[in-house]
Amino acid sequence: MSAAVKFPDVEVQMSGEDGNAFAIIGRVSLALKRAGHVEGAKEFRAAAFGADSYDAILQLVMRTVETR
Repeated sequence: MSAAVKFPDVEVQMSGEDGNAFAIIGRVSLALKRAGHVEGAKEFRAAAFGADSYDAILQLVMRTVETR
């Protein structure tokens, strides 16, 4: 568990899953909602859709939730 992650209680599977940016945003958003972080999911989506690149989205994911 990383101390820099905003929601360390939320874990999202990244490897072996659809790598499409919209699929990633949806998967992370759903995981946040299921963990009770509804506002966090809204903030994540807004930031992700405002990102200027695929790499920026991935970096945002890694700062927001635990990934595996």
